[in-house]
Amino acid sequence: MQKSISDAAAPELFFADEIEAKKWLDIMSERLKKRIPDQAMREDFLRTVHYEATRAGLDPQLVLALIQVESGFKKYAVSSVGARGFMQVMPFWVSAIGTPEHDLFHLRLNLRYGCTILRHYLDIEHGDLYRALGRYNGSLGQPQYPNSVVVTWRRYWSYRQ
Repeated sequence: MQKSISDAAAPELFFADEIEAKKWLDIMSERLKKRIPDQAMREDFLRTVHYEATRAGLDPQLVLALIQVESGFKKYAVSSVGARGFMQVMPFWVSAIGTPEHDLFHLRLNLRYGCTILRHYLDIEHGDLYRALGRYNGSLGQPQYPNSVVVTWRRYWSYRQ
């Protein structure tokens, strides 16, 4: 897992062509406009989500749904148990797979950690998304959280190329 968070490559969209990349960015940007009003920030956020999700072998729209449920797209969100940032990453992960200077409120780092952790749980659960989401949230065996993420994914972030 340490290797998964160490690469500092610049975010880019992975699509068959520029037209498809622009279409995705425009559609997702419109959906996110109320939550992140600044267009430049919104597009940087979406490019980073797409890059980090794709890099981890995840659907970027699933990651957007997870972020909506976890933090409501609040960069500086802190949960009652100390989880931080957009993807609500627990600080113990920094010592487990990162380095002490990693700031979980940094956009790319937060997304990289979150996507790496979700990928790790999907691998442990042999692709079972509901169990992986339960592990991610610390609610394994309780259906409310996984159901909430999946419903949000389907209702708000569904995208077909």
